[in-house]
Amino acid sequence: MHKRVMDSGGPRPDTSAEDLLIAVEHLVRHMRRSATAGGLSVAASSALGRVVREGPQRLTELARAENATQPNMTQLVTRMERAGLVRRTADRTDGRGVLVEATETGLEVFRRRRAERSEALGLLLDRMPEEERAAVRTALPALTRAIEEEGAH
Repeated sequence: MHKRVMDSGGPRPDTSAEDLLIAVEHLVRHMRRSATAGGLSVAASSALGRVVREGPQRLTELARAENATQPNMTQLVTRMERAGLVRRTADRTDGRGVLVEATETGLEVFRRRRAERSEALGLLLDRMPEEERAAVRTALPALTRAIEEEGAH
């Protein structure tokens, strides 16, 4: 089924949403396997990435955004804190609150993982004919915009 999406002729007009989903799942798995710096789990990598991209967050906000329970996020943040990737700081707007923020080590691990994924994606793109590379460069930003617009509604 996914072979139709990935063959050298490019996507066919009858490519279904399910075929595209399979292709995206393969890409996501490939990108996850490509990032090894820091030896992070998928959950830790995702949480660290969110804190780096969006800035310090309350544990409850982070748990909600990562679709995790607060106890599970607390355990994850504790492990990440022990590894030196994040730290907890007082929330200046609410003295009772605690924020989770990335440390310099966490930022470096994030940057290395992103570079690993970028290199892996670049290698995939290099193996494609120019027409397919152009299609990917158009399609992925278009999907990102659609996701962002969906989130705004």
